[in-house]
Amino acid sequence: QVQLVESGGGLVQAGGSLRLSCAASGRTFPTYAMGWFRQAPGKEREFVTALIWRGTTTYYGDSVKGRFTISRDNAKNTLYLQMNSLKPEDTAVYYCAAGRPGGGYYPTTEPYYPYWGQGTQVTVSS
Repeated sequence: QVQLVESGGGLVQAGGSLRLSCAASGRTFPTYAMGWFRQAPGKEREFVTALIWRGTTTYYGDSVKGRFTISRDNAKNTLYLQMNSLKPEDTAVYYCAAGRPGGGYYPTTEPYYPYWGQGTQVTVSS
């Protein structure tokens, strides 16, 4: 069982940066694959990025490649999302998620992750 709590969201101007954090409970945190998803008003939840295999493999959604970076600090049981060159279309609630291989799901899809945080709002003004 893993409990996740996001923080770091807020209001930022276009072109600015934010770093989101996701604090995880549980001694088995290093064994979990971790992901970030986001959901804008009126839209379905969208994959942003994932980090698996103890940090050796990462995935990014096309819309954030080159601007966002996922990382983790296993000693602190914390996942990060560094967001640079933010755009108004990045406005959404951002969720972190934890999962493990199995079930036939890919780490860029929601069913891969049984554990989710409550989300943190990111608003990018133009």
